[in-house]
Amino acid sequence: MAFSSGGSGGPMAEINVTPLVDVMLVLLIIFMITAPLMAHKIKVELPSEPLEKKVETVGVPITLAVTEDGKIYWNDDPVLKGILESRLAVEAQKQPQPQVNIRADKTTKYKIIADVVSTAKNVGIAKIGFVTTPER
Repeated sequence: MAFSSGGSGGPMAEINVTPLVDVMLVLLIIFMITAPLMAHKIKVELPSEPLEKKVETVGVPITLAVTEDGKIYWNDDPVLKGILESRLAVEAQKQPQPQVNIRADKTTKYKIIADVVSTAKNVGIAKIGFVTTPER
């Protein structure tokens, strides 16, 4: 609280506006700098048809399960390595290609999984994914 130096000796009833003006100038400068950034828009081309229609046309993904001892299962049906290659070649010719998801035991050797991935890649499968359990 400020006191007057005049003859009355009572408190001043006026507000000191200098700090208020300083704060307002700082805010004005901040808004002048950030306002052009808020107006900048990124142009994005959205798809013309809904996503649900595209998901239906892709079809059901193929799941290849690989056990620790090297057995391979095509959608839970056992399959041999030679038959796997021919079935994957047939699937690679389809338009659009289905995605191949590979599930493997935790203790399966990487060489076995790499052989399955290279077989799928060699016959022309474009989308290969790996199925894991999420971390908790």
